[in-house]
Amino acid sequence: VQLQASGGGLVQAGGSLRLSCAVSGFILDYYQIGWFRQAPGKEREAVSCISSSGSSIYYVDSEKGRFTISRDNAKNTVYLQMNSLKAEDTAVYYCVVRTGVCMRDAGEYMYWGQGTLVTVSS
Repeated sequence: VQLQASGGGLVQAGGSLRLSCAVSGFILDYYQIGWFRQAPGKEREAVSCISSSGSSIYYVDSEKGRFTISRDNAKNTVYLQMNSLKAEDTAVYYCVVRTGVCMRDAGEYMYWGQGTLVTVSS
């Protein structure tokens, strides 16, 4: 199982980025896919999760309305569209996979991608 996250970079505050997570080694249709992030000096936190049925969850109040998670099962890829980015969104973003249901606890996810760095300049 491999998860390849991409799409991070340096962007000015107010800008947008779209992160992608390409999954290989299994069929994405039956899995829950999430995004976590870890900012410098902070603990890893759940950002969003999308279920196998397409239901989405956003765990951080400040991201609601700015972030959109989506999935393309045909491409075995999950996306995180991030708009109106803020300096506090700066972090390494990780995509994760699990069976069952979306969970907020990082320990519930067995498979992690390598992370992609998002830097938002103010």
